Amino acid sequence: MRRRKINPVNQAKEELMKEIEALNQSMEIANSNFENVSDPDLIDSYIYEMNAITFRYKYLIRLMKNIEAQGNLL
Repeated sequence: MRRRKINPVNQAKEELMKEIEALNQSMEIANSNFENVSDPDLIDSYIYEMNAITFRYKYLIRLMKNIEAQGNLL
């Protein structure tokens, strides 16, 4: 029985998509928590958390674009 050869570009894209989906869930949770607190320290905490998630998301999108560009060169 032959094993299918795993395409490293597709594998990397799948892993990034899973991480992006996890970030989306984290953002929904942080946003929900932000909307339901009144303590100024917790409000600041959730703002920082949402900013961190946003920067991580931008980084992953940039990685995805680089991987897609490399895949097009192959």
